[in-house]
Amino acid sequence: MHKEYFDIYPTTQLQGRIQLPASKSISNRALLINALCADRITPDNLSDCDDTQVMLRALRDMPDTIDIGAAGTAMRFLTAYLCVTPGTHIITGTERMRHRPIGILVEALRCLGACIEYLGEEGFPPLRITGNAELKGGEVSISGGVSSQFISALLMIGPVLKEGLSLKLTGTVVSRPYLDMTVTIMRQYGALVEWKSDNEVRVAPVPYQSCPYTIENDWSAASYWYEMVALSRDPKAQVVLPGLYAESMQGDSQVSSLFNELGVVTAFIKEEDGTEAVRLSKGNNLACRLNCDLSSQPDLAQTIIVTVAMLDIPFTIGGLRTLRIKETDRIAALCRELGNLGLSIEDMGNDRMEWGGIWANHVDLPEIATYEDHRMAMAFAPACLRVGGIRIMNPAVVSKSYPSYWEHLKEIGFKICS
Repeated sequence: MHKEYFDIYPTTQLQGRIQLPASKSISNRALLINALCADRITPDNLSDCDDTQVMLRALRDMPDTIDIGAAGTAMRFLTAYLCVTPGTHIITGTERMRHRPIGILVEALRCLGACIEYLGEEGFPPLRITGNAELKGGEVSISGGVSSQFISALLMIGPVLKEGLSLKLTGTVVSRPYLDMTVTIMRQYGALVEWKSDNEVRVAPVPYQSCPYTIENDWSAASYWYEMVALSRDPKAQVVLPGLYAESMQGDSQVSSLFNELGVVTAFIKEEDGTEAVRLSKGNNLACRLNCDLSSQPDLAQTIIVTVAMLDIPFTIGGLRTLRIKETDRIAALCRELGNLGLSIEDMGNDRMEWGGIWANHVDLPEIATYEDHRMAMAFAPACLRVGGIRIMNPAVVSKSYPSYWEHLKEIGFKICS
């Protein structure tokens, strides 16, 4: 039975080695591309998170109705995949998923010849999709300012379209590292894909080639350990995270440079068995104010914002536009829950959050709602290192991307009560 809450109390010594989960972003892309290969070879080191397991089951079983739960990546990627897969399927999800817009992706797929019907409100799941292995493809335009998952979904089916795909991105392109990740994995599977300009990608109608593939560990998951080292009062705090690479395709690997301004030193090392790893430790570099743009790393927003708030560092953080349509409205959720920690931050109604550094007294054991959002739980739990203890509601939500998160906190010395 799922616990309603966990009370998290800090460890006084933050030292250990943590085996992070594999990258959800790479896992889901590799799974979908592998499914489009003539001969399938299941990738190694797949993430064990909910979102990846949903993808794995859907691609393996292909039921008439595919319920992806709260997995936004699976919704976007499978919508495109079903368009080029023979048969008729319904794809649906949780109540929140049925209110997350998908109309931009649907219209782009329809322009390529796909047959998609809305079964409820126009522009939102659930969808009925009749697939066509002979889908023509061709040229289509889509806003570069939408979720990168829409664009990645289109790119990944490009090689199996009869005319390939010429994808034009209008306006400013956000989350570019996720698009580069998609292109890199496509190429690793033999696709011919090329950026013709900053706003145009061409995918040739050349089939994927199956190959053995091993998934990197997850830099997004690493961000919570950066947060813990930053917030720890242990001057000898040190955490080793194996399976992370300096030359990573993951945009969230930029967490190492972002946290360099927040008192965390990153060392890229090799362990005795040759495994590449990073070692996090305390440094002396602490910004007086943090100004940054997270449009290329939106999944780091909650981690960064909670960290700088707990360090009492004023900030202006932009590039948050896509946070409005995540598992919850993450900007509004951050403002509400930081309020429970004594911070007064206003939702400014745009893609930016600001705070002047005035931290009022907080209540004992503040309670944090998580809004069915895994990153709310994982970003706020380390705040106990500064406030002495924190209650996280619906802690099981972390299974969406990092199922072993609470066990890892226990391993390194945090006390968790329910």
